[in-house]
Amino acid sequence: MSEDNKNIHSIDNLDGSSEASSGTMEGVNELQQVLDAKSDECKALNEKYLRLAAEFDNYKRLAQRDQREQIKFGNEQILKELLPVVDNLERAIKSSKGSGSVDALTEGVELTLKQLVGALTKFGVKAVDSVGLAFDPATQQAVAQVPSDTIPENHVVEEYQKGYLLQDRILRAAMVTVSTGAAN
Repeated sequence: MSEDNKNIHSIDNLDGSSEASSGTMEGVNELQQVLDAKSDECKALNEKYLRLAAEFDNYKRLAQRDQREQIKFGNEQILKELLPVVDNLERAIKSSKGSGSVDALTEGVELTLKQLVGALTKFGVKAVDSVGLAFDPATQQAVAQVPSDTIPENHVVEEYQKGYLLQDRILRAAMVTVSTGAAN
């Protein structure tokens, strides 16, 4: 061992004036600075996290409010389209009371029905054709079976209530009578 290394570990060097203790102090100061920098960085990241969490909570609250509004007023457009139909039905009734003519009432109701069907079509609702076609249990509900010489077996003879599709999904099945084939 060299002479300097022996002196570093001697009792005489405990007063703090030696190079070893000053090197240790510099190391401690350096580590303290690194620790302070990391502590500041940790505080900054924690504040950023808290802001982000608060922003996310606000976003969730706004999204939930928007969803409630959408559910509450989702039918607004179709209802606006149906209001003129109601107005025309009221006019037809008022007109028929004043003139006493059944033909005027019938014509007014037919025009109103045409307007209503147009409004439904605008929103993707269309009627399911049934009479004379093969029975389809996906779009039709058989309420009766009758023999028929003119309509083939398992084909629709009569429609009691129209069926409707919304886009490609069944909105309401048609209620129909189905042929059992020729009567014996």
